[in-house]
Amino acid sequence: MENHQAEAIVVTCIDFRLQEYINEWLSQKFSAKTFDRVAFAGGVKNIDTILTQIEIANKLHHIKKAVLINHEDCGAYGELGTVKKHTQDLRNAAAKIKEQFPNLEVDTYYLHLDGRFEPIT
Repeated sequence: MENHQAEAIVVTCIDFRLQEYINEWLSQKFSAKTFDRVAFAGGVKNIDTILTQIEIANKLHHIKKAVLINHEDCGAYGELGTVKKHTQDLRNAAAKIKEQFPNLEVDTYYLHLDGRFEPIT
């Protein structure tokens, strides 16, 4: 039987413009078959949906890390999608994840349209 353990869950937006950057970044950060990947419009905008996915990945795949990636010019955020708002939402999501899953490490990033990943601390 195949190992059902993953290193991480990676949460991104669905935006097609950024998938090539995300795929390349993931291949540099993780080995193949070591992470669960989920994509929702707005990334962490709907934190309750994200928490449900993390709960499932934690239960079934015993993840050790959640990686959250929001991005510049996100249509799901519209005019509200400032860097400040994304930073706030990513920090809020990280805090809620740590509260619900204290065993998980959480990494947060703001992805620029030019493919640059900016860590959010």
